[in-house]
Amino acid sequence: MTLRMTEPPASVLAALRLTGAPRPLAGGQGESFRVGNAVLKPVDNTEEAEWCADVFAGLTSSTEFRVPRPYRADDGNHVVAGWAAFEFVEGQEGPAGAWATLIAAGRAFHRALRHLPRPDLLDRRQHPWAVADRIAWGEVSSVALAHTDGLLATLQELQRPVDAPSQLVHGDLTGNVLLQPGQPPAVIDFSPYWRPVGYAEAIIVADGLLYHHAEPELIDNVLPGRHGLQMLVRALIFRLATSAIFEGPGKTIPQEELARFARVIHLVEERMHADHHFDT
Repeated sequence: MTLRMTEPPASVLAALRLTGAPRPLAGGQGESFRVGNAVLKPVDNTEEAEWCADVFAGLTSSTEFRVPRPYRADDGNHVVAGWAAFEFVEGQEGPAGAWATLIAAGRAFHRALRHLPRPDLLDRRQHPWAVADRIAWGEVSSVALAHTDGLLATLQELQRPVDAPSQLVHGDLTGNVLLQPGQPPAVIDFSPYWRPVGYAEAIIVADGLLYHHAEPELIDNVLPGRHGLQMLVRALIFRLATSAIFEGPGKTIPQEELARFARVIHLVEERMHADHHFDT
């Protein structure tokens, strides 16, 4: 992925009524800038960015979570020349081991989304994360991917049907909940999917086990039983397929990355094999 370090132009700041010099921010894939009390990021999909901003504008922060308010230009649009701006919110990025807080914030956030209908724009997305999500749910099969040393096939063999209602969920909460003492967790950078809430939580668990040194007990605490394990299988397919798409067809995912997935898959298999009714 190519990172763009170009700062937002003066015309964008003027349209959003922002003043001051843009300052680069850590995170946001190296593309975020702060201007006054606003954070600006370039957007790749204007339709999705406008819709996400409208969702956040309609949410009310509570004692359980808060969201940054989007800025709107005089013409009513949230996106100006490929840039969107949200209110700057204080908080520390990353889970930092606060898994219970992160899961609770996600559940409160998802309760606030339950009334919203499924947007048609989800069907039009073709970015790697959207394609990987469809792979995880068996909705596409013929996608050119990097080699995964058989791990993707192993995960797909572990899949069983699940029966759970879908709704709007944030599919990338792990690094997008900011923690600040004395304030509710802040949910940022909405990545919308129409899936069960348990799938969004399973992505958090997968990220924790893969990249944040979480203990295996996180699986049992957040995703108990066969249903939870099936959500975790899909979350692992989602993350592995995303890596394989970015790596590119004909190549192989780095061994260090494959070793992470192999270790977590083993944890899943252990729990499945302990369930004598797994194949029923």
